[in-house]
Amino acid sequence: MPVDTSARAAQPSYVVLPQQSVHPETVLAFLIGHFTQIPASVWHERVDLGKVHWADGELVTPTTAYRPATRVYYYREVAVETKIPFQQKVLHQDDHCILVFKPHFLPVTPSGNFVNECLIHRLRIATGIDTISPAHRLDRPTAGVMLMTVNPETRHAYHELFTTDSIKKQYQAIARLTPDLLSKFQAGTLDLPVNWTVKNRMVRSTPSFLMKIAEGEANTHSEISLIAVKGDKGLFELSPITGKMHQLRVHMMSLGMPLENDTNYPVLAEKSADNFDKPLRLIAKSLTFVDPICKIQRQASCEGYDAEFINSSIL
Repeated sequence: MPVDTSARAAQPSYVVLPQQSVHPETVLAFLIGHFTQIPASVWHERVDLGKVHWADGELVTPTTAYRPATRVYYYREVAVETKIPFQQKVLHQDDHCILVFKPHFLPVTPSGNFVNECLIHRLRIATGIDTISPAHRLDRPTAGVMLMTVNPETRHAYHELFTTDSIKKQYQAIARLTPDLLSKFQAGTLDLPVNWTVKNRMVRSTPSFLMKIAEGEANTHSEISLIAVKGDKGLFELSPITGKMHQLRVHMMSLGMPLENDTNYPVLAEKSADNFDKPLRLIAKSLTFVDPICKIQRQASCEGYDAEFINSSIL
């Protein structure tokens, strides 16, 4: 039997075997044909190691017959999983939701090279609650406050806070000023705050995990304010009115001030290991909303970048 040296996800994924007249003879043959991005040798090894099973826990073997309209469970895994050296912090917890600080670099859910090093898995281990699920999205490079749901029966109520714009999201960011803003600051003629309303159309770029601004009707809206200056850098407050992927990063780039340590914009950096000393300078500082279950006003916040600008003569 092969030796298992990979990192395996704690929670299984599943695929439903299609109901069709022509199908492979075995489950293993289906998996190999369906997941073409995974080498056949990997599926053979997973089956040999007991990592593929039916809903009742019965293991799938190399000769297990195909069963139409049945779920087959398997585990995502990677050869080496990067450990994220930063910790999350629970800010509030009840029977329906958890407000938590997510550190930079930690993904919310399993993705890419991460199967167990993600916020969901860490929280499930820490609380013993397997039903924890994110109510919204926060990019892996971004730190900040996140709303997680606990009870599947009330999960939809928290999702609706975002779909109905019933929750206020406040971010902070650091970016190098444009030459015009910097010259005004140095001349003592920059009046703070400086405010921008940014509305444009954002679409998928190439590669597909990037976004770009395109012609057409606006589908994004952010309110951005420069509130402090220190040296040639500015401290910004950002409120995303809409919630497109990478919206704040692209909007800051469109103002000529891409975020400090952004490896995606304006130029995609070569793929490399995370530099934990240079996190993206973007943080989801606070969430404010009326709890849809108990009707209590909730506000959760984390430390932003204010302290770095305390000694600025402008702040």
